Amino acid sequence: MYLSEVNFECYTDTTITRAEKAINLLLDCWRYNGQIIGREFPVVLKDATFSVRVVCPEENSLLDSFQSKQVKRAKMALSEAGLLSPKLKNLGRDINSDDSDTCETPSWQVLYTNYLQSCSPVRCGDHFTPVPLYHLPAVANGDQKQLIKWQEDWSACDQLQMNGSILEHSALVEMSEITSRLYRRGSDLAKRLEYLSKVPTYLYLYRVGGESLQAEKQRSCPSCGGDWLLENTVHDIFDFKCDNCRLVSNISWDFKR
Repeated sequence: MYLSEVNFECYTDTTITRAEKAINLLLDCWRYNGQIIGREFPVVLKDATFSVRVVCPEENSLLDSFQSKQVKRAKMALSEAGLLSPKLKNLGRDINSDDSDTCETPSWQVLYTNYLQSCSPVRCGDHFTPVPLYHLPAVANGDQKQLIKWQEDWSACDQLQMNGSILEHSALVEMSEITSRLYRRGSDLAKRLEYLSKVPTYLYLYRVGGESLQAEKQRSCPSCGGDWLLENTVHDIFDFKCDNCRLVSNISWDFKR
């Protein structure tokens, strides 16, 4: 991913409140379209110019050609707040983040995230690199907000179960059971994305606990009851894959070697 600086210059008298509201609206719209990554964007005011640094999936993520209708409206609101169109400056590659996927047409893709990651929750099934969301058809209302919100909920559950002190069991159920609300939302989004993109789209089902390594290998698909154990682990994570139910999972992390 790449770090960019975005500057908003004032062209007429305005107030910090008006400018702040317009800038934050654009940042939110960029985020829900997948053009910027993260949740906190400090904005600095100096010499009638507001500046913010953002992380983007690619060098050209903020081009107009990728913007959603929400981004277009937010840019129009900048003028009403007394601000010029944003000026962009690419600062370079972020060495601590993932490289974005470059496949034109992956053979499959998967909804996957965890509490440590802030990149796209859609990953190429061939290379396991995150797919910039603005390269995918909008899942609802013209942008990818529903995918981002699902990712936030999944990450929050993962954080709770990793902490192991508050709501650990409830969070684990949401991530690992096909009866959970989080699963149903993820499954609906995966089906929607597959329909729009024409790329087989899988959902990751987290697995921890269990009785033994042998018992884990004998597990069947929790949705259809079919065999889904893979001969070889995929991307060092997925030991199970059901092409019928569009599910992938792992042998319990308690027994992974």
